[in-house]
Amino acid sequence: MADFQTSTHRAKWIFSPQQLVEKYRAANQRAKQILEKCGATLMEVDVNGSLSYPEPHMTAKDSAEKHYRTKPLSIEEEQCIKVFYENKLQEVYNNFRFPHKIQATALIYFKRFYLQWSVMEHQPKHIMLTCVYAACKIEENHVSAEELETLVLQSLEFDLIVYAPYRSVEGFINDVEVCLVGPDAAVKLCLGDLLVMGSNPETASLHMQGGFSSMLLFYSKNCDYWHWQEFCNAGDDQLEMLKTLQETARFEVDKMMLTDAPLLFPPGQLALAALSNSNALHRVIDFDSYLRGIFSHENSMHTMSELSESLNAIDSWVRKYKSPSEKELKHINRKLKSCWGHSSHDEGKKREKKSKHKSKKSSNEAQNMSSLA
Repeated sequence: MADFQTSTHRAKWIFSPQQLVEKYRAANQRAKQILEKCGATLMEVDVNGSLSYPEPHMTAKDSAEKHYRTKPLSIEEEQCIKVFYENKLQEVYNNFRFPHKIQATALIYFKRFYLQWSVMEHQPKHIMLTCVYAACKIEENHVSAEELETLVLQSLEFDLIVYAPYRSVEGFINDVEVCLVGPDAAVKLCLGDLLVMGSNPETASLHMQGGFSSMLLFYSKNCDYWHWQEFCNAGDDQLEMLKTLQETARFEVDKMMLTDAPLLFPPGQLALAALSNSNALHRVIDFDSYLRGIFSHENSMHTMSELSESLNAIDSWVRKYKSPSEKELKHINRKLKSCWGHSSHDEGKKREKKSKHKSKKSSNEAQNMSSLA
């Protein structure tokens, strides 16, 4: 099993809030400079993945008029566009019933890509579809598409292994299940899902992905029937309640994946925040006791207060998430197309051409019907 602690995900793709702001600002500023220089910002991508900005081909007068009409997107407006396409990406995966892991991978690819680029430089619709394709490919759920793949992979620095919070949620739920079914049965249940380290039948070490560090929970027959029993509220329907807890936690992760939280926090912390919110609704376990149990079983560089601070910060990102209105999107999209060099005149010509083609088609169909009559 891959280890998050030694991964490029942890080493290169977890940032501070200030680092994110700086990256967004740098990409936005570069696009603004290109707009002033060239009159348009949309980059051309060659089949080999090479990139080029539009060539300045306007007269000085045309350029002045173009610059007067065309206004670049702000960082906030870019964020609205990204939020829209991230929601669309989730809709695609829900419609095709792809696994959550693939959805999370595609979303993180999309987020990472637009740390490097502005939406004024590359069309989000194309990048979204390419991230869907790349995620399916890396997770061995193949689809047929190649468009822009080289560009996206280069922008991701070919760091394609993504640690999704959904797997961490499963690991924590399996952990809680231990206290419900008893340690002997739990070991048997978990062997198929978790990595068992060590061959001594007296001692099983269950490894779960994510968290502050790899969560190692030890069971020994010499142990008291677990200190873990204290965080569970006993009851016959607890296993069913755990399923509900997990489903709600997955929904919470869905919401987190639409924010910048996956770029700021490791997947284990995202999973714990999701479980905390889910448990606040369903009251299945004593969550504070559960966290204390985790810390009692591993040597962590972090403290309980630091963990609580991170979980609260994740909740804050989810609470302040706002989906742009249709009116906002239309306004921003008009500005974006103008930055790309797609004027309203061009759009009008496209609609006129489409209308003529439709009229011609209808006329031909009518003549064919007449000849048949």
